Amino acid sequence: MRLLPLLALVVLLSLHAPAAEPLLPEGKATPPVPVDHFPSRLHALVWRNWNLVSAERMAAVVGARADDVRALAASMGLAAERPIPAHYKSRLYLTVLRRNWHLLPYPQLLKLVDMMPEQLAYVLREDDFFWAKLGYVKPKCEPIAWAEPDAAAKARAAEIRELALKHFGPGVAGPAGPGEEEPLAFLNEFAGDLADDQITPRKLDLNHPRFLYSYFAVFGDPLSDPTLDPYPDKLLARLADVGVNGVWLHVVLRDLAPSKVFPEFGRGWEQRLASLRKLVDRAKRFGIAVYLYQNEPRAMPEAFYKVAGRAELAGVLEGEFRAMCTSRLEVRQWLTESLAHVFSNVPDLGGAFTITASENLTSCASHHKPAGCPRCAKRKPAEIIAEVNTAIAAGVRKGSPTARTIVWDWGWKDEYAADVIAGLPEGVFFESVSEWSLPLNRGGVPVAVGEYSISAVGPGPRATKHWALAKARGLKTVAKVQVNNTWELSAVPYLPTMDLVVRHAQNLSKQGVDGLQLSWSLGGHPSPNLKVFQSVLGGTTPDAAIDAAARELFGDAGAPAARRAWRAYSAAFEQFPYGPGVLYLAPQQTGPANLLFEKPTGYTATMVCFPYDDLKRWRGPYLEDVFIAQFEKVADGFRDAETALADAVAKTGPDRAAAAKREFDIARAARVHFASVAHQARFVRAREMLAKAPPDQR
Repeated sequence: MRLLPLLALVVLLSLHAPAAEPLLPEGKATPPVPVDHFPSRLHALVWRNWNLVSAERMAAVVGARADDVRALAASMGLAAERPIPAHYKSRLYLTVLRRNWHLLPYPQLLKLVDMMPEQLAYVLREDDFFWAKLGYVKPKCEPIAWAEPDAAAKARAAEIRELALKHFGPGVAGPAGPGEEEPLAFLNEFAGDLADDQITPRKLDLNHPRFLYSYFAVFGDPLSDPTLDPYPDKLLARLADVGVNGVWLHVVLRDLAPSKVFPEFGRGWEQRLASLRKLVDRAKRFGIAVYLYQNEPRAMPEAFYKVAGRAELAGVLEGEFRAMCTSRLEVRQWLTESLAHVFSNVPDLGGAFTITASENLTSCASHHKPAGCPRCAKRKPAEIIAEVNTAIAAGVRKGSPTARTIVWDWGWKDEYAADVIAGLPEGVFFESVSEWSLPLNRGGVPVAVGEYSISAVGPGPRATKHWALAKARGLKTVAKVQVNNTWELSAVPYLPTMDLVVRHAQNLSKQGVDGLQLSWSLGGHPSPNLKVFQSVLGGTTPDAAIDAAARELFGDAGAPAARRAWRAYSAAFEQFPYGPGVLYLAPQQTGPANLLFEKPTGYTATMVCFPYDDLKRWRGPYLEDVFIAQFEKVADGFRDAETALADAVAKTGPDRAAAAKREFDIARAARVHFASVAHQARFVRAREMLAKAPPDQR
């Protein structure tokens, strides 16, 4: 597997705890969620991995022959085996890990995904909080060994086969049939290089950034493997066509630069910077700059501080990792010099943006607990955070005087935000989430926005206050928005809520911000939403922008019905029961794929990964009845809007029919996910009421 180059594996060995300590995290040992609806755990393994992982590899994991695995698959109605595309291995490893997290112990899991322990440790730590999303626990799974199914298992497999054939037809998890797509087929839409004469020339504009993340990049270490192109030419071209002039990458700074102070850092930096240079050069042809996400300095394991001379660098402790204390000059110098190395070696980089009070543990103040460090306990959090941003900006400027540093206030506490802004260096851009702190009332429950939202239209009071403070300092300002999707629903590339999108653009046009971050790690599709958003910011009236989008997608005949549909979708989405618990923990991200459990699992819902059956945490600040009712309002409103959208599709000419049908499918998928949340919540509540009922009333 090429997730990490060989040299990176060497450094990872040195960065983790000594061999006597476990390399892979365990958390609190708990039994896995049962899979009693399958004849055996072996059957569940084959079902969940069929045609994502080869029969040969599954057979090797359980000590069987490949033909044994194929026969087991056929007994459950699964389609014939097909060749596994090479890119599945590098792009679907998180999916395979999730599907088998409650089935396999680490040794078998590593064999299934073809990783070394060091690789998986890196993925869990650095691949966008994957360990957190898995719930900080590895269930204690017994190994699965091949055994010939007994009569009862064969009978149950036959029942599954009949159910599969009845509801899905032949070919479950098999080759795509008419009107179906293979997994990751959308990548083909963006495949292939473009010649210079196929590219519309555009100039870089670093003073007015409009940047977002890739629609399909691998998050953790995208520069380590040259075959994992996060921004192919056709994606860059389409992004440029909808007004995007910047893209960003997740990077870990210690992987990008060598260090005399920390000699284990920087292994493999040559390959990563070579990949980065190629990306920067290609993107520049489209008028697109590349920005690096800086969430630094990343915390390190205890073993790192046991090296001579490093004990005084150890900051606050969080789990098994300690912050590299930025109150120490050596740490700030490392930040500055490492970034200077990156930006001098890739001088056409657009810049960097920072998160300094959230995400991974970085400075001792990053998670608001500086009292855990003897040095930082004596300092103000605002001073520490401003100092980190100053060190980062100094490195960017030293490496490339033209590059920009964008300082994001994500996670800063209101009581010290003004002091941080006052302490920022000259010349940086200041960024704030547009809709954050916006007051709402959904279903009679007062809440305030504390994450991304499309259902709540910004800007809110926090952003406007902070932008004003930054402007008073003479700093340029950036609005962070989500135009396509949010954690309200991330399972579709974009939501059909065009009216909400243009309303936000119209509101922002009055704020005089200099730039836009158009997405976090979700929401990077070059969508119609992006096009109308940018059009309105450019001065087009909302009605004119939406009308133009409707005509482009559905033609003159279908456009009026599309407009009715988008208005209805937008109105329905304003009923979404917004709240941090709902966004992260409710099952809208997984929808019908979340299992219904006959008995309580005992597990708590995890961040946008495993909802389990944790209704109490799903609903956040809402009572059960209100939570269910609000999701039903959204789903019912989407169903009503679907009628108008179907009318638009029916009136669309043949030249636009495929694109129109795609818009309908995306909207329908969103509706199904919202309806599923309400259904699942009703199921869990009914199960709990049944358990409390007297035996004669069950």
